[in-house]
Amino acid sequence: MPHVTADDGVKLHYEESGSGRPIVFVHEFAGDCRSYELQLRHFGRAYRCIAYNARGYPPSDVPTELARYSQDRARDDIRAMLDGLGLDKAHIVGISMGAFATLHFGLRYPQRALSLVIGGCGYGAEPDRREKFRQEADAAARRIETQGMVAAAAGYAVGPARVQFQNKDPRGWAEFARMLAEHSALGSAHTLRGVQRERPSLYELSTEMNRLTVPTLVIVGDEDEPALDASLMMKRTIRTAALVLLPNTGHTLNLEEPDLFNRALDDFFQRVEAGRWPLRDPRSLGSGILGMR
Repeated sequence: MPHVTADDGVKLHYEESGSGRPIVFVHEFAGDCRSYELQLRHFGRAYRCIAYNARGYPPSDVPTELARYSQDRARDDIRAMLDGLGLDKAHIVGISMGAFATLHFGLRYPQRALSLVIGGCGYGAEPDRREKFRQEADAAARRIETQGMVAAAAGYAVGPARVQFQNKDPRGWAEFARMLAEHSALGSAHTLRGVQRERPSLYELSTEMNRLTVPTLVIVGDEDEPALDASLMMKRTIRTAALVLLPNTGHTLNLEEPDLFNRALDDFFQRVEAGRWPLRDPRSLGSGILGMR
């Protein structure tokens, strides 16, 4: 199986499709590289598409030490993919956990990103909900450890921002739930504790985000409640960001609404490639309503 090796020796499995300008897809906690199959098929017609499994997600390595899972590791694993495949730059696309890693990658290595797509990003981001999120991540990890991955996945797959997918596309949702149940219990629990629980709040990154000039697309479902406010904050803070809101859509947005998701990214990539993605005009940030002087 193809893989690249991260800085600390962890092997990361990847799949790819197509040729041309590269796009690297970074999956969410409940997904893996298979979650981007519809994107690899679509964008593989015009781009070189790479989707990889994060550490802890077989057939990538599953380190047994909790210390080898962190937000910084997740960020640098994206860089490892670029380095391992000989890529100077790429469009980086992330959803949820993958979107956090994508944002951190753009902040730390802006010269390596052609663009950033930040999808469904914001869980636990609000400062006043930080401790609650940490407790929930711990509780979810304990459920996985005590109940096993199959039982824990059955509950996780019907969370408040997942039922939209189940209602719209029962067959697609069932495939998503089945693949989630196949994940490593150890890798999932360590990911919850090392990456999810310990990552900094997005609101602590506002100064860095305000300096970001990489073209950025923020995309979120309008029923993905934990990510809505954070997505709007990122739109307001990142001067190169545009915001796409998908109607009647939950957290698993690229699977739930693949056509809308792909069309939004198609337009975004084309404008970036053409050098037509703008920095926000500072005049649009005025405090007036009518704009009359």
